[in-house]
Amino acid sequence: MTQVPDWLDRLAVQAQRARIPRYMRPPARGGRDAAVLMLFGEGALGPDVLLIQRSTRGRRHAGQPAFPGGGVDPDDAGPVEAALREAEEETGVDPAGVHVLCTLPELYLNHSDNRVTPVIAWWREPSAVHAASPDEVDSVERVPIAELVDPGNRIMLRHPSGMAGPAFKVRGMLVWGFTAMVLDSVLREGEFERPWDDSRVEDMPPAVINLASGR
Repeated sequence: MTQVPDWLDRLAVQAQRARIPRYMRPPARGGRDAAVLMLFGEGALGPDVLLIQRSTRGRRHAGQPAFPGGGVDPDDAGPVEAALREAEEETGVDPAGVHVLCTLPELYLNHSDNRVTPVIAWWREPSAVHAASPDEVDSVERVPIAELVDPGNRIMLRHPSGMAGPAFKVRGMLVWGFTAMVLDSVLREGEFERPWDDSRVEDMPPAVINLASGR
């Protein structure tokens, strides 16, 4: 029997109750089905989550930190199977060692027309991971939750449009956008969040803007 730690059980239950911002609610119809794997484990530095740094050569979300994931293919049984397949293709993670706890409600990304289902899972038997698809992934990191919630690693990141959202500076990565918003919500609902200064606002670096805009 899989022994899921209490902290992850609590996080999964609470995350399913999180309020979805109006701008991320899926439309009645349309949009491409996609899924991401939020794979939590226990590492040398305590609870952690698996993140990838997308390739700067990629066509979508170039250079951006993200959860493993992608589109739901016709051969996939659904978002869970898609998330596990994509994680294996991108990081080499062995799906046999992954225990899926739940899926979260769909989140809509207007700029890419994707309906994304986050899949929360427990890394029951961790396997070696690496950038298994170099054309899509530059690096793979098990990021300790303690580093994500460290107030010194948290900022609000301002887009040139003037809008600002939560971001994390960890392991040499600037985690922002969809991934940061989901992490911010899930860690808060899971009662991991520590008080931090959300008036600390930084402008998005030009290099990140150029990659995000495909320049």
